Amino acid sequence: MKNSILTLREKEVFNLLILNKTTKEISELLGISEKTVRNHISNVMQKLNVSGRAGAIIELLKIGELTL
Repeated sequence: MKNSILTLREKEVFNLLILNKTTKEISELLGISEKTVRNHISNVMQKLNVSGRAGAIIELLKIGELTL
């Protein structure tokens, strides 16, 4: 099994983002605050050196971290 650059929680957040869930919906589904959701998104964007959620999703799809 290959090592993921994402934590389990980051992967959960991005899997919900590609399902078109809002920050508020993701926070409710995962039982965490909206700020925590935004922090996870921000951390992933920094890891990938991209600006914006869409850019992060595209990169994660390219490297096989996410699937549609």
